[in-house]
Amino acid sequence: MTLHALLQKIACAALGLTLAMAPLQAQEQRTQEQPSQSQPSGQRRSTEQRPAGELPRLPPDATTQHKVDLPGRSLSFKATAGTIRLFDATTGAPHADMAFIAYALDGAEARNRPVTFVFNGGPGYASAWLQLGALGPWRLNMDGDAARPSAPPTLEPNAQTWLDFTDLVFLDPAGTGYSRILGGDEVRKSLWSTNGDINSLAVTIRRWVQANGREASPKFILGESYGGFRAPKIAHVLQTDQGVGVSGLVLVSPVLDFARFNASGSVLSYVARLPSFTATARERKDPITRENLRDVEAYATGEFLSDLMKGVNDPSALERLSRREADLTGLDYALVRRLGGRISAEIFAREINRDQGRVSSLYDGNATGLDPNPFSPRNTAEDQLRLGLHAPITEAMVDLYRTRLNWVVENGRYQFQNEQAGRQWDRGSHPEAVTDLRNSMALDPKMGVLVAHGLTDLVTPYFETRMVLDQIPLTGSPDRLRFETYTGGHMFYAREEARKRFRADGERLMGGR
Repeated sequence: MTLHALLQKIACAALGLTLAMAPLQAQEQRTQEQPSQSQPSGQRRSTEQRPAGELPRLPPDATTQHKVDLPGRSLSFKATAGTIRLFDATTGAPHADMAFIAYALDGAEARNRPVTFVFNGGPGYASAWLQLGALGPWRLNMDGDAARPSAPPTLEPNAQTWLDFTDLVFLDPAGTGYSRILGGDEVRKSLWSTNGDINSLAVTIRRWVQANGREASPKFILGESYGGFRAPKIAHVLQTDQGVGVSGLVLVSPVLDFARFNASGSVLSYVARLPSFTATARERKDPITRENLRDVEAYATGEFLSDLMKGVNDPSALERLSRREADLTGLDYALVRRLGGRISAEIFAREINRDQGRVSSLYDGNATGLDPNPFSPRNTAEDQLRLGLHAPITEAMVDLYRTRLNWVVENGRYQFQNEQAGRQWDRGSHPEAVTDLRNSMALDPKMGVLVAHGLTDLVTPYFETRMVLDQIPLTGSPDRLRFETYTGGHMFYAREEARKRFRADGERLMGGR
């Protein structure tokens, strides 16, 4: 997130973006590390004299003991908040302090205990969405009326935490959360690029594994949105360069290939979004599952695609697809016909609730907010789900660090979202993670993958990923790549029923390795 902004900007690659991806091996020479200056979790670093001109150090790693009482069980665990510093391999100059929060269940044998490394996307978001929304031991309400800036940032024990079956390490990429970029513009440009970002996170994971003696633990990577794009790439770098095995991946609402669907005017983008538009319309009347959408999936890849390919100058094709699309989506036929059946997510979000003076969130078509300019020809509304939760999540994370984790940053701001990173990100010439996913799965026939999508997500529609996965040949066991859909949108775990199912699917992946 904000993946919507990312999708809008991806066309820049085709219009002359000249900063091509540097090979990861070359990147490793630019952003690496000196011997670790961080201590294993559970210890504190000693105070050091910092060089002139260096930013003030973040606090030493802090470990605290906790217990949460949950339905039918209690969990006792250690929480460690801290950083891993990355250095230039040649000069020794510091490049970044990578912040993390790690949760480890008491009494578990580390050798057999899975550990999962978690990050969100954007690019430019910290890992708080997944920590406070789905996986961590404490949870912030994100459903319904909670998506408003003045909602209380109150954390409660999370009955659906994954801590029962895996230790959790939440990572904030450079420039997000409390993670700091310590170098100049060249370092920033490197870290805010596809390859620099992947490499820095892979090094951070390897450093954490070694510092905590978790080499023998089954290791999983879980990423949401752009984090789902990161995850297969990080896994491949860990396997082939950093020397760290990966037991499995969890890809939440991912985009795996930006160019295939999101090029300007791509007919496949309309095919990919039609089932999510229909899911939004149908859920307004009755509960939905993917089985309720099989008819529209078949239509989207059949007659709908055929009529789109006939082009805008075929009146019969335009008439057919406009009438059927209006019927499926609940949009006005005259509007659909005027736009030639080429309906964007932004238009759908504005028009589906226009008569109520509301606008749908692109992150969940059935999460709506008030329209501040109902007579404007353009949608000027802020996204209710994404930005409505910005303040509560930020406040909850600052409070979590201060009052529960005993890790207080006096000289710095917690950046839940770094918009500058999203604007300045270097995506390279053809950003796709399908190749890395295929290669990693082929290299390790025991690696499992769970791909998870919400049905009413308009930003990364589930059917887009389904079409991508259908082009990947099966290698090894046919059930090692699982595709699951849930009620809800991009952050489907905001809904309790979806959150429960997601947890069960994650436990199945990690327990059945």
